[in-house]
Amino acid sequence: MKLVVIESPFAGDNEANLVYLDRCIRDCLNRGESPYASHKMLTTALNDLIPEQRALGIQAGLAWRRRADSRIFYVDLGWSGGMLAACNLYIAEGLSYQIRNLDQLNEVTP
Repeated sequence: MKLVVIESPFAGDNEANLVYLDRCIRDCLNRGESPYASHKMLTTALNDLIPEQRALGIQAGLAWRRRADSRIFYVDLGWSGGMLAACNLYIAEGLSYQIRNLDQLNEVTP
């Protein structure tokens, strides 16, 4: 199984974003991938409304970027500020990534 990092929105409508994240996780599993979504796990251990804890969660989540075989952006709900920051970091570090859209059943690889 390929190890993948999932990037999808979290802030805003947390409930809807977590339902969407579950769809993204299932999509990865159906593709034979082993997904990691820090915003699913770390946001239950940390308080996203406390800036220091949010920053710690983001830092911990991004630490996986070089260990993964791929970094996947799921964009049906748009791009959050955190997703854009992660994408810019991946570009700056020369890390590959994919963009997926579940609702249109297509995949774009930049």
